[in-house]
Amino acid sequence: MKVIDLTHTIHSNMPVFPKTEPPVFKVSNTHQRDGFMETKLSMYSHTGTHIDAPKHMLSKGSSLDNLSIDRYIGKATILDFTKLEKEYIEINDISKYKERIAKVEFIILKTGWSKYWGREKYFLDFPSLSIEAANYLKEFNLKGIGIDTISIDKIDSESFNVHKILLSKDILIIENLTKLDNIDTEYFILSILPLKTLDADGSPVRAVAIKNKEHGSLK
Repeated sequence: MKVIDLTHTIHSNMPVFPKTEPPVFKVSNTHQRDGFMETKLSMYSHTGTHIDAPKHMLSKGSSLDNLSIDRYIGKATILDFTKLEKEYIEINDISKYKERIAKVEFIILKTGWSKYWGREKYFLDFPSLSIEAANYLKEFNLKGIGIDTISIDKIDSESFNVHKILLSKDILIIENLTKLDNIDTEYFILSILPLKTLDADGSPVRAVAIKNKEHGSLK
């Protein structure tokens, strides 16, 4: 078995969604004074590589802790849109992968945008999913859809239509994925286990791809 980390490191100078604050780390106990080290961490529930729960956008949507644990792991595939030179991933781009999508529980939209992590460009003009494509994907039996950008909607969206379409079908959204180039197999197991916090509208995750011999090779 081989495990590939798809997660950005959380730190105090990391990129965060506009108008939110970066994480704050405060050392509360030290080896010298207390005999052990402990750090207080303050951050938003959608920091770094994270999951959006239905509750994130829908007042009556499920929180992460109310979903069964098996919702966070399953067979996955990557749809490669790195050569797509337009602002939206549209239904005709997605539909060519329909046979692969039907075989999995998670899809990851690979745009290549994670290479701009830590730069201003990461927030600008990144590819996002069109409303029509979201409506197409909601008809599949998916547990979640991931993407290597800061949002599956446009950065300036005020309606968050794509989020709402997917989350209304309990399709989880995973944002800020990275290192997708390290996956060179068509199918793999994706694990996106969140923190188990009460009424969670979202959570940072340690997203990993897991490959067994039957799945082919991972770099």
